[in-house]
Amino acid sequence: MRKAVIFVIVLLIGLAAGAALEALAAVRTYQVTGPVLEVRPDAVVVQKGTEKWEIAKDSSTKVTGDLKVGARVTVMYRMSAAEVTVTPPAKGK
Repeated sequence: MRKAVIFVIVLLIGLAAGAALEALAAVRTYQVTGPVLEVRPDAVVVQKGTEKWEIAKDSSTKVTGDLKVGARVTVMYRMSAAEVTVTPPAKGK
């Protein structure tokens, strides 16, 4: 009986861990590729076609190679909301 209880507990922990990993995997990762226009401690600016993409970075950002102006890079990033403000619908006449 005791082994069955332990088995059920381990099974439930495994299911909970699996659900947590699946939720984390649901966050999409995007990429932008192009030449670097500017490098700052808080961001990197990449030219993509005619657009300039400014992507935030910090000390935890993994950089492989020499990140400098003119280098061709592929930046992997995720989008996350910093703030959400819900406004009430406009009143009709």
